[in-house]
Amino acid sequence: MIRLAKASEIEEIITITRACAKKMSSEGIHQWNEHYPNIESFLTDLKRDELYVLIKNDTLAGCVTISTFKDEVYEQVNWLSKDSRQFYIHRLAIHPQHQHKGNARLLMDFAEALAREKEVDSIRLDTFSKNIRNQRFYEARGYIRLANIYFPKQSSNPFYCYELLLNDSADGSWPK
Repeated sequence: MIRLAKASEIEEIITITRACAKKMSSEGIHQWNEHYPNIESFLTDLKRDELYVLIKNDTLAGCVTISTFKDEVYEQVNWLSKDSRQFYIHRLAIHPQHQHKGNARLLMDFAEALAREKEVDSIRLDTFSKNIRNQRFYEARGYIRLANIYFPKQSSNPFYCYELLLNDSADGSWPK
């Protein structure tokens, strides 16, 4: 089941993202650290009703933020669609005990279905340049790699921006 997160689940969500950061770091992927993701980001997501959780067998297995807010760092990206109706995916995390079981796919299927239901023009996201598995995951779903951005508190390596168009028009207008 995927549903909006509750305030009482924030600590468990932080535990999941820390476990993910530890696992990625052990694999040489230094994508998340003590600065990110942080509780402030999740509290903002929660207030905006943009933080979703994946529940498997009564256990919080993962989370994702599906936002309509465009982060300032994305202003430098030449997106495929005009800024109008976009979703931005952030902080997708699956607890290591629940990874490699299709759970990230479930969260992305949910986000994409919600975007289509809300008649969103595209979905935008970024993933770490050293996280090859994530890059393959998004590219297999039809996301197009567009530009590099940097988060200096996270890494000196770039993050790759991706976009998935959800209509036939790259100019951001919904087909009539």
